[in-house]
Amino acid sequence: MDPTRPDPSPRDPVPPEPVPADPTRVHDLGFAQVDIGREQRQGLPEAVYGPGKTPDQIRTIAAELLRANSGPVLVTRVGAETAADVLGHLPGGSYDATAGLLVWRPAEPNGFALTVVSAGTSDWPVAAEAAAVAGAVGLEVTTVHDVGVAGLQRVLRVRDQLRESDAVVVVAGMEGALASVVGGLVGCPVIAVPVSTGYGASFAGVTALLAMHASCAAGITVVNIDSGFGAAMAAYRLSRVGSRRP
Repeated sequence: MDPTRPDPSPRDPVPPEPVPADPTRVHDLGFAQVDIGREQRQGLPEAVYGPGKTPDQIRTIAAELLRANSGPVLVTRVGAETAADVLGHLPGGSYDATAGLLVWRPAEPNGFALTVVSAGTSDWPVAAEAAAVAGAVGLEVTTVHDVGVAGLQRVLRVRDQLRESDAVVVVAGMEGALASVVGGLVGCPVIAVPVSTGYGASFAGVTALLAMHASCAAGITVVNIDSGFGAAMAAYRLSRVGSRRP
């Protein structure tokens, strides 16, 4: 079994209910306006950002998404204690502690091959989020660890694997140069994630962010600092475009 994909649950705690087709539907929970129609507009239910929400709020939103939608339900940036609390009241999901991700109803693989590359071991938590989210929404994920540019031979050893991918996510802190290197080696889309690792002049990911935006490797997509989730969703959008072609 692919370790980047959550185990599918044998039981669905909240079976989806038949709903009329309305891509603008919103359910008012009082403390949250749940975008029920997002699945019809974008192919996936709304994802829940965990920080700042109580366990009760998270499980109430997740239960509503499970009832009103049929696709995977994700909660990001969740600590272990909160995850245990939520799963204790809303079973059937799985938790990836490294990625900080809760998932119910992970999607079946859709054939889109995504490689997630991390420059250094310190970048892995962000790369783990990208890999786990991508796997949960149906992308077929391969991971490559610790191939930063200080030892360029490491990334060159895996260049054939990178070239076989439909897209590559590059996760790098410090000066963020790995994104440019990979962007020069492959012809597929490259999604760069600047990471807030590094010493003072790295400015908590700002140096990598600006370097990736200024890359000489044309056409690189750059997401927000530490946003493994954003990178995975960019890859998911690419997969949907490919699936519409004959």
